[in-house]
Amino acid sequence: MFTTHLRPFSLRFLKPATTSRGVMLEKHGYLLEISDPESGKMGIGECSVLPGLSVDDRPGYLERLKLVCRDINLPFDEHLELLTEWPSIRFGYECAMLSLRGSGGVIYNTPFTRGEQPIPINGLVWMGDFRTMLTQIEEKLADGYKVIKLKVGAIDFEKEIELLKFIRNRFTGEEVTIRLDANGAFKAAEAPDKLNRLSAYGIHSIEQPIKAGQPDAMAGLCRQSPIPVALDEELIGLHDHEEQVKLLEVIMPQYIILKPSLLGGFTASNQWMEAARELGIGYWITSALESNIGLNAIAQFTSSVETYGLPQGLGTGGLFVENFDSPLSLVNGELWYKP
Repeated sequence: MFTTHLRPFSLRFLKPATTSRGVMLEKHGYLLEISDPESGKMGIGECSVLPGLSVDDRPGYLERLKLVCRDINLPFDEHLELLTEWPSIRFGYECAMLSLRGSGGVIYNTPFTRGEQPIPINGLVWMGDFRTMLTQIEEKLADGYKVIKLKVGAIDFEKEIELLKFIRNRFTGEEVTIRLDANGAFKAAEAPDKLNRLSAYGIHSIEQPIKAGQPDAMAGLCRQSPIPVALDEELIGLHDHEEQVKLLEVIMPQYIILKPSLLGGFTASNQWMEAARELGIGYWITSALESNIGLNAIAQFTSSVETYGLPQGLGTGGLFVENFDSPLSLVNGELWYKP
């Protein structure tokens, strides 16, 4: 019989984290610990939301977590079904159970978790004023990143064009890949012109150029855009496999972005990957400001699935003043696991 313990946590950002949904100063959540008295083993998972984006960022969150603890000895699949509408709790429960079944913190035995090979990742440039973003770009390039991801739509568009010019004046597309993330910032009517202008700088892809919930407009962009389009927020809150396939068939993006803690864990992410593969759509996996506990689990999961050599959207947990201990480290734009 399993036992549980809930541990609240709060992490303070080194710098205010500016997103399209506002500024975050702290990240709050709960660690779900599941113990097996017979074996003496314990598994741990992170349950935390992104305000304004997670569908389970709503009243009743802690009460739902306490129900998971109360009913912890229900079958694994039954828990996943009950937590469909609570993606971040589902993610934390799944991680805790997988780590309980694993050994020494390893939940997926792969070349990555054996310390034999890294995961290539992109360097994220946060929203900010021109000078702040330029400084971040210089830091990422100096750290050896070969893929830079810029958040766009937060400052004057001409200034964002200048940032792209800065990169391209120093590095060719073969030397440094540029990804963009608009977080739905462009209006549907203006998006085609902006994408045409951005395409002059050899852009790999752009995430969510317009707000989610406009499938016809997004489908039109995916057909006409000179830059491959990736869906991100569009996927959140959609749990039924048939509905997922229907959405992808209608829009037919070039890529989808998988954030396990927003989609409902690894089982849910695998479901999206299956739908994407059926339609010839690419994908990569991204963290969503989790602590090192959640990030470690996502990195291990990423190493266990086919990613076709694409750099992933993972970090090292270095955004916070203090964080939990982690086996992850960054070397020249690659994420390594140190057993």
